[in-house]
Amino acid sequence: MKRIAVMTSGGDSPGMNAAIRAVVRTGIEYDIEVFGIRQGYSGMLNGDFHKLTSFEVSGILQRGGTILQTARNLDFKTPAGQAKGLRRLNESGIEGLIVIGGDGSLRGGTTLHKLGFPVVGVPASIDNDIDITNTSIGVDTALNTIIDALDRVRDTASSHTRAFILEVMGRNCGYLAIIASIVGGAEIVSVPEREVSMEDIHHALADAYVRGKSHAVAVIAEGVSYRTTDLVDYLNNKTDVGFDIRLTILGHIQRGGSPSAFDRLLATRMGVKALESLRSGESGVMVALDGRELATVPIEQAIARVKPINPNYFELARILSR
Repeated sequence: MKRIAVMTSGGDSPGMNAAIRAVVRTGIEYDIEVFGIRQGYSGMLNGDFHKLTSFEVSGILQRGGTILQTARNLDFKTPAGQAKGLRRLNESGIEGLIVIGGDGSLRGGTTLHKLGFPVVGVPASIDNDIDITNTSIGVDTALNTIIDALDRVRDTASSHTRAFILEVMGRNCGYLAIIASIVGGAEIVSVPEREVSMEDIHHALADAYVRGKSHAVAVIAEGVSYRTTDLVDYLNNKTDVGFDIRLTILGHIQRGGSPSAFDRLLATRMGVKALESLRSGESGVMVALDGRELATVPIEQAIARVKPINPNYFELARILSR
């Protein structure tokens, strides 16, 4: 194998650039040309391939986002789009592909694998919703961003005797919310996997006020069935909450920023492992963190379900919220 491609797809994650850098420089070590595909599957269908050199990946280790950019593409989900993508890869003489991304990106990769094209996946999703791997690229950085914001919110909440509703990302997986609530000292948390009613949130905040707290924080994952704006309206109509209620929606702030040391190392290790796995003839697999070591697992197994949250975290959150 002398010519491969690497792409980032789906939502961006801090550490994607570190993974790209690792793929390129490991390719150089093995005398393999590495081409970057710009804007994910859209770039693949458009034939947007560009050779990456050591110079071009210099200085990107600490940068958030992805130098290859990313885009969502519906055409690739069709048989015609898949055939066109395969044609573009073959026209460019690409012999293997490394896909860095989340659930949808990895699904696209396994489709190419089934069509006979060698593919290795690298999990990059701040939600930590990819199964089998302990964690994905970007999770640690996003979590630290949330904690920094939560700490700042708590400072102003204490100054004004306020309760803050903090909405964090997590459409289908509440990992960020539950961990942030534990290490950030929130009074209550609500996630898609174990949703807490608006009434229960009301009682938790009112109880915190009665017990003499100067502030309170409720962490809400964006994937719960009610909107946080509706929750704030509901709480403001309750006379016994005690606190002034404020809402902070972190939004895409959670995706940006320089990757943490953990994410830089994880992305680097996964990038190296992905290229070495592709070079050794593996396909249809994803690099996964198993304990402290890296392994490859079938992509289909990794995307078969949304990664479940350890139930012990819910009990921790309950005990420590008092």
